[in-house]
Amino acid sequence: QVQLQESGPGLVKPSQTLSLTCTVSGGSITTSYYAWSWIRQPPGKGLEWMGVIVYDGSTYYSPSLKSRTSISRDTSKNQFSLQLSSVAPEDTAVYYCARRQAMCMDYWGKGTLVTVSS
Repeated sequence: QVQLQESGPGLVKPSQTLSLTCTVSGGSITTSYYAWSWIRQPPGKGLEWMGVIVYDGSTYYSPSLKSRTSISRDTSKNQFSLQLSSVAPEDTAVYYCARRQAMCMDYWGKGTLVTVSS
């Protein structure tokens, strides 16, 4: 069974860069035709898709976050990572990583709360 686990700091200061890693077990991030996404949910709000890295290494981002977002991967560790620059309090959210198969997010991490505060 595929499992995903987010990790990273729970507190980031405004204007700094938020960095999270998703460690995947039970399946390879290079297996065709899966894609690996980052999604977030601010307190009291809905889910927001941030971006994805595909099995071949291609990346795609939400237009509203594209200028601040970068997703990369380490295939030797079976991990993919999120960097969100110039964070503000509005970026406070629970951040999830998930696997996408076709149009469905079929496996999710438990999520990690990141608070942006000085």
